[in-house]
Order: sequence, then structure tokens, then C-alpha cells
Amino acid sequence: MLKYLKASHLGPTLLVTSLAFFLAHPLFTLANSFVIALTIFSGQLIVGWTNELVDVESDKAQGRLEKPLVTGELKESSLLRSLWIDLPICVGLSLLGPLGIRGGLLHLFGVGCGVSYNFYFKRTLFSLLPYTFAFAALPSAAFVAREMAPPLWMVVVGAGFGTIAHFANVLKDLDADRELGINGLPQRIGMKYSVSICVLILIAITPIVATHRPHYGAWAYAALLASLIALIVKPRKLGFAAIMALALVDVLLTAVAHN
Repeated sequence: MLKYLKASHLGPTLLVTSLAFFLAHPLFTLANSFVIALTIFSGQLIVGWTNELVDVESDKAQGRLEKPLVTGELKESSLLRSLWIDLPICVGLSLLGPLGIRGGLLHLFGVGCGVSYNFYFKRTLFSLLPYTFAFAALPSAAFVAREMAPPLWMVVVGAGFGTIAHFANVLKDLDADRELGINGLPQRIGMKYSVSICVLILIAITPIVATHRPHYGAWAYAALLASLIALIVKPRKLGFAAIMALALVDVLLTAVAHN
């Protein structure tokens, strides 16, 4: 089981699942919030596993020994079989669970964004779009399921975090990606401009969170400062982790203020 979880990009998968739970909790019962988190988890498995299958040859070329498909710990046929098992589970949970048809379709749209990135967009000038749209859909799905208009500021902040996450996630492999012909937007503009974009968007979206959750604004700015330091000092090693940590902090502040 652990090898399948490792192949799903376990850290980001668990983080996005946690974000989904905390976003849903103010709007749903605890039990339904857990079901929504399980729904998101099933979708993240699809995104992570397709990424592993698409990138297996490039991962082997880079000697990525943390990848189960590279070490032989997991076979491609086994991962593909698990993917086909998980797909109907994800669709069923999305459309028949607490998210309902509309919220479920929005979640499946987000999953589709992730899969389209793996198969196509990561090598194009428009590589940021799947991340931007998927992270905007994440906070929106729960509101749509409750027949409520998602707050515009949450959509904007979600899209901002998605855009930043894309740039931060590829920083560690930027040079290796270029050598393998993977030329998404971050690879085209380079490390300096990618980090600059992350910094600018972070500075832009954090005041939005602080304005809508004024009692917790100091926490949002403190988390922003820590993330900026990590992103600037150690962008390759700490950039993505810092961005996701800040996203979790902001979601927690939003959920706490909502209750």
C-alpha cells in the first residue's frame, strides 16, 4: 500500500485533501466533510498516478530513486490497474456524495485539469492554467454543492495559490526538465522570474485573506513572511513546501473565522 501512496505524490496529495476538509467543514457536517475529503483524495490519486506513468522515462533518466516506478518497487501495469479501479470510485464519490452533481462535476473538472497538465500542458507555454483553474475550483466545489455562490475572494486566492504552486513545484527540477525537453512556462522564464512571480502573487493575495479575516490577519502576514524567506533563500528545496504551508494556514484561518 505504501508504494502506491508514494506514487501518488503523498505530501501534496495529503495536503490538498486536508485543504478540502477544512474548506468543507464550515458548510457540511463533520461526517460529510470527511466524505468530501475522501472524494478529493481519490481525485488526487488519479492526478498523482497519471503523473508517475507519464513521467516514468524522464524520472529514470534523472535517477529519481524516490519514485517507486524507477526503483522497480512498483510496476507500471500494477499502477495502471489501480488507476482504473480508482477512477469509477472518484466519479461515484464526486457525483453521488455530499458534493452532488454540480459540486461533483466541479471537482471532476479539477481532476481533469491535473490530468491534462500531466499529459499535455506541462510542456507548453500555458502550463500554469491547469493549476490555476484546479485551485480555483477547490474552494468553489463545496459552495456550489450547497447551492451558494463561492465568495469571489476565495476563488481569486485559490487561483493565486494554484499559480504559485505550479511555479514553486518545478523549481527543484528546472534545469533537468529543460535538458529533457520539458518547456513549460517556468522552464522558459527561468528561476529568477519564477521566484519573482511567486513573491508578487503572495504579496497580492495575503492582504485579501487578512482583509476578510481581520481578527487573524497578523497570523496570515506572519505565515507570509516565513514563506517569503523560505522561497527566496531556498527556492529549490523549500519553495513548494512553503507555499503549501501558507495555503494551509490561510485555509485554517478561513475555516476558524467561519465557525
